[in-house]
Amino acid sequence: MLGVLKDNIREWFLPLARNIPLSPNTLTIIGLLVSVIAAFQFARGFLILGALTILLSGLFDIFDGAVARANGLTTAFGAVLDSVCDRYADALIFAGIIYGLISGNIVQVDFLSIPMWLWAVIAIIGSYLVSYTRSRAEAAGAKEMDVGIAERPERLLVLVAGALTGMLGLAIVIIVVLTHVTVVQRLLHAKRSLE
Repeated sequence: MLGVLKDNIREWFLPLARNIPLSPNTLTIIGLLVSVIAAFQFARGFLILGALTILLSGLFDIFDGAVARANGLTTAFGAVLDSVCDRYADALIFAGIIYGLISGNIVQVDFLSIPMWLWAVIAIIGSYLVSYTRSRAEAAGAKEMDVGIAERPERLLVLVAGALTGMLGLAIVIIVVLTHVTVVQRLLHAKRSLE
């Protein structure tokens, strides 16, 4: 859903991106390192700092693509590196949240008698399946697999909103629901595309 907005934002940043002296791959790695900092903030129970750090990481995620396009540096490897770093970032952020929940640094409120750390594990699984479903379907020949209500930007914004408002648990449950709905949407789209 927000993928189009992300692409538009990258277009707006193209003039600025031409003057950034770092390579797109370097920006991708910096974005991953910023996500590591976000994970540590969550692990320590600093939800607002964690949320703001995720937003900072998102800027690097926007700029790496903008710099690549502005300077004619788009490569297949850059796209793979970006995707791999995004998966690492997602896992690390949720690992930080899980540590914060288990250690008591983040107040844990169970939902449906399921501990919040387990909801976070299910959110990681959903996040990975959203990405995997797209990759596997595209490898099988499916077209235009960027469908669904919870691509990465949407998931991160829900997480940020939950952390900033003190409703992180609710945000995690929402991510669980949205990611698994997105997987089903992508499977149905792949079925139509491949038959």
